[in-house]
Amino acid sequence: MTRTRPGDLQVATFADHQVITQANPLRKVMRRVGNEPTDDPIARAEKALAALSGEFGVWMSVESERLAAAYAALRRDGVSDDTRGELFRAAHDIKGDGATFGYPAAAAAAESLCRVIDHAPDLARVPDELIANHVNAVQAIVREGAEAAKAELQRALIRKLRSVADDYLASVNRNRPDHLEALLAPSIVPGE
Repeated sequence: MTRTRPGDLQVATFADHQVITQANPLRKVMRRVGNEPTDDPIARAEKALAALSGEFGVWMSVESERLAAAYAALRRDGVSDDTRGELFRAAHDIKGDGATFGYPAAAAAAESLCRVIDHAPDLARVPDELIANHVNAVQAIVREGAEAAKAELQRALIRKLRSVADDYLASVNRNRPDHLEALLAPSIVPGE
């Protein structure tokens, strides 16, 4: 036996139970769409990226120069919160943008530099060559471009940079187990 209660609730009563059904208030605000093509936001984003892709090399050059300027300021002015922060932010931006802009090797080199900055107990005591090699690698990768023919050479360069950086960090952090654990974590950069 079914009966309707006032106020959009329907109650169906049976011998051993009741089923209460509430009306769907969304039906009143829902808009029906015909057979027109639906919007695909992913396709729109890919189209926008393709339209901008000619600018990626320029943007990466700007980011690479920003990294070089931050490193020059660190050498000129010494290690401070400001110089350390600017070097880290410049490397971090390349780490984040490199793969999207078609420079995954630059992203990997920048990620390795971020690890050095993050995990070195005293950035002032990090060998200058270690930081310089990372900055120079990013600049060379961006300058030479992300062509497939150069990819293997770039991967070899990144593996060596990462290995030297990890060896250095493991050495200076041997008495800091919390940092050693983070150092042993795999890279988060795609494709590495």
